[in-house]
Amino acid sequence: MENNALDLKKELIPMEQLKSFRDEVTRFMMTYKFALDEMETKIDILKQEFQTLHDYSPIEHTKSRLKSPESIVNKLIRKNYDISLESIKTHIRDIAGLRITCSFISDIYKVREMLQQQNDLKVLDIKDYIANPKSNGYRSLHLLVEVPVFLSDRTEHVCVELQIRTIAMDFWASLEHKIFYKYNQDVPGELLGELKAAADSASSLDLQMERLQHEVQAIKDAHDAEEHELLKTIHINGQQFRIPGTLLDILAQS
Repeated sequence: MENNALDLKKELIPMEQLKSFRDEVTRFMMTYKFALDEMETKIDILKQEFQTLHDYSPIEHTKSRLKSPESIVNKLIRKNYDISLESIKTHIRDIAGLRITCSFISDIYKVREMLQQQNDLKVLDIKDYIANPKSNGYRSLHLLVEVPVFLSDRTEHVCVELQIRTIAMDFWASLEHKIFYKYNQDVPGELLGELKAAADSASSLDLQMERLQHEVQAIKDAHDAEEHELLKTIHINGQQFRIPGTLLDILAQS
């Protein structure tokens, strides 16, 4: 460095230009953080609404992550893309990621439907790895959505990748990632077969729990219908009321 300039690749870059670029990168990354914050708020509202109105929520929990600048640059180099902010915005669509974990497979599609109904969200792409699992057994529903971020001087439309899974799918994916990391991507063939078998077992568990949930719901609905049938209608001062028939019998005997 000499006289407020930095020697980078044998070129003298003014320090002010470097500071300006640093501020631009910082602001660029902030928009992705704000987009994640926006998505987490939306998910939390949906979760609380369902819990309050239905005493049940299809959303178990969420986890967000933001790629580091180093990871982004490495991906650009690996994919042979230009290293620029415009190149990042065009080619790297998973800088901001949000994982949504659900109890049942049907909940995954319920959450997707709710998000698609959000007027300010634009769904750019959907990859259904539940209906069409990857060859290694990976299952999840991926949505790429565009989120508006309102800054002081402009509105940015930022991509966020959503991964919606069941608890079993998330458990398998997390362990599979740890195993691959331990073996530095070079996993022995026999372990790959066992991982695929474990993914199939997790899928069978999901289907079994879904079936049990439907059976329990059917029993509850039948019970509610039976209670409804036991209610009898009476009219008092021109108003209609429904009360248990057994209470009417007791009143009639008194």
